[in-house]
Amino acid sequence: MKNISAVLLLLLALIGCNNNQKSLNSPTTDKLLKEKDSTENSDIAQRIANANGFESWKDVSEIAFTFNVDRGDNHFERSWVWNRITGDVSMMSATDSLKYNRSQMDSLIMKTDGAFINDKYWLLAPYQIVWDEGTTISEKEDAVAPISKDTLNQLTIVYGNEGGYTPGDAYDFFYDKDFKIREWNYRKGNSEKPSMSTTWENYENFNGIEIAKTHKDSTGNFKLYFTNISVKKEGDN
Repeated sequence: MKNISAVLLLLLALIGCNNNQKSLNSPTTDKLLKEKDSTENSDIAQRIANANGFESWKDVSEIAFTFNVDRGDNHFERSWVWNRITGDVSMMSATDSLKYNRSQMDSLIMKTDGAFINDKYWLLAPYQIVWDEGTTISEKEDAVAPISKDTLNQLTIVYGNEGGYTPGDAYDFFYDKDFKIREWNYRKGNSEKPSMSTTWENYENFNGIEIAKTHKDSTGNFKLYFTNISVKKEGDN
């Protein structure tokens, strides 16, 4: 079994992503098998999730996607297939490929699972804000979005200081009147200044699940995007 390289994990740190869902979405390892279908959270968080097809998630059996990052002339990608019913995960990159089950973790698998959780958070952040435990949520009307400077509403989620790989991080979600996220800030350690800000754009519906396929920073030098997305529901061939 090959190990995901430290270089790739460093890349994630450089682009402002965390390396484990406990840091990005607070629960231990989302109980290792499947997320909750709902949680006690703010009404706004639930509306954002629902605007992205959350009510269809309970029927999803498998999701596959390729996580891509372009920074200048450098390109990085890795692909995932996740059976959320069984907990089986497959990963393939230019240098590594492996399969594991999220109910059977060891120190080697945790590194790869951290990368999976990072990529899944970018893909499904509108759901994570209602799945995640140990968080503090606040809301603000008529906030100025960091990139477009448009006036949007803002939901801020701060992760607890206990547990996780990088606890205490914060995210500011800027959403429109339809409760669709348009931009966000990542603030490492809940710092006042954003560590990273990107757009949320190029939304597409995949079997009832709405996904923003593209995220760009204000410089145009950084682009994170998803390709090869497929969503299967129970009963699909």
